[in-house]
Amino acid sequence: MDRMTRDTFAADGTGPLSRLTLTQLRRRTSMKWRTYPEDVLPLWVAEMDVPLAEPVARALTDAVALGDTGYPAGTAYAEALARFARARWGWDELAVERTAIVPDVMLGIVEMIKLLSGPGDPVVVNCPVYPPFYQFVGSMGRPVVEAPLDPHGRIDLTALEDAFRRAARGTGRPVYLLCSPHNPTGTVHTAAELTEVARLARTHGVRVVADEIHAPIVASGVSFVPYQSVPGGQDGISLMSASKAWNLAGLKAALAVAGPEAAGDLARLPEEVSHGPSHLGIIAHTAALDEGGDWLDAVLSGLDANRRLLAGLLTEHLPAVRYSPAQGTYLAWLDCRGLGLGDDLAAVFLDRGRVALNSGTPFGTGGTGFVRMNLATSPELITEAVRRMTTALS
Repeated sequence: MDRMTRDTFAADGTGPLSRLTLTQLRRRTSMKWRTYPEDVLPLWVAEMDVPLAEPVARALTDAVALGDTGYPAGTAYAEALARFARARWGWDELAVERTAIVPDVMLGIVEMIKLLSGPGDPVVVNCPVYPPFYQFVGSMGRPVVEAPLDPHGRIDLTALEDAFRRAARGTGRPVYLLCSPHNPTGTVHTAAELTEVARLARTHGVRVVADEIHAPIVASGVSFVPYQSVPGGQDGISLMSASKAWNLAGLKAALAVAGPEAAGDLARLPEEVSHGPSHLGIIAHTAALDEGGDWLDAVLSGLDANRRLLAGLLTEHLPAVRYSPAQGTYLAWLDCRGLGLGDDLAAVFLDRGRVALNSGTPFGTGGTGFVRMNLATSPELITEAVRRMTTALS
C-alpha cells in the first residue's frame, strides 16, 4: 500500500463495505468480477462488494434446509415492502392488492409499457439515463424521446414538457419512464419536482412508469419521495425491489405497484408474468425489507463516507475531473471532459490504468465525456481506483 493509499484509507473495518478483501472478492463468479482479467479493478456494474446481510443469508439457508425451492406464492413480499415504505418514507398508500410480482425491475418495466401503450408508441426518458432503458424500449419497437436533464442533473421541466408534447402527437399512448432516484447522476427528485411531473403528464396524456429500484439508497439528510405519493401520481405504476439496496441481483424478484387509478391496468397483467420471479428470490427480498434495516443503515453510512472520500481524492489528484456527491444510489457520475482525452474516458482508464468504469456514452445524450463509478466497495479500493486513474493520465 503506497503513501496515497495509507493517508486516505480511513475505514474502521466494521461496516459491510469494509469487510471483504480484494482476494475474497476475486473468488466471486458474477459479472462484476469475471468480465475483466484479474489485473483490472472493477468498479463498474451495479454489484456491491459486501457480504450478504445476515437475515437474508439465514432466510435462504433455512429455505434450502427445508427444500423450500418450489414456485412462489402469496403476498409476503408486497406486505414487507408496504411495511418498509411506511417506516422509511412515511408512505401509507402502498396497497398489497395493487401489486404484482415480476421477474425483475427491467422486465417489469417492459410489461408495464405493454399494458399502458401499444406497438410504436413513444417512451420519454431523461438523459443521460440507465442504458437498458434504451435497449429494452428499442427491442420493443418503441421510439425513445429524450428530455435532457438540466446542467445540475435534475429534471428540466421545460425540456420534459417539450418531450411530452412531441410524444403526444398523433393517436398513440405515450409513456414516461421515470428513473427515481436517477441513474447515473444519483439525483433524488423532490416532492415539488414530482408533483409538477405528474401535472405535466396528465396535461399531455402521458402515463408514468417509475423505476424506483434505488429508492432505499439515499444520502444522509435526503428523503426519497415515492412518485405515487405526490398529487397527481395516483395513475402511475412503480417498479420496486430490494435488489440494489441488499445486493440481490442474482435472486430475481421485483414488484409492480399500481396507484389507485392504475389498478385496472395492472389487473390486465398476463398471469404468466408471475412465473418468472424466483421463490428463493422472494424469500430473500422479503427478509431484507423486514429484517435488513440495520445492515442497510450501515451500508448507507459507509456510502456517505465513500462519497466524501472520493471528492477529496479527486480534488487532490484529479482536479480536472468534476464530481458532485450524489443524493442517492451508490454511483458516482464523473465529468472527465476537462481532461481533454476524447469522448471515451472509460477506455483510457481501462487500458492505461487497469480500472473498469462505465463509459458515459451509452447513457444517451449528455453522457459523452463522463464515466460512472460504483462506490459500493471499500474505501481502500476507491483509493486504489483513483491512484490507477491518476497513473493512467501520467
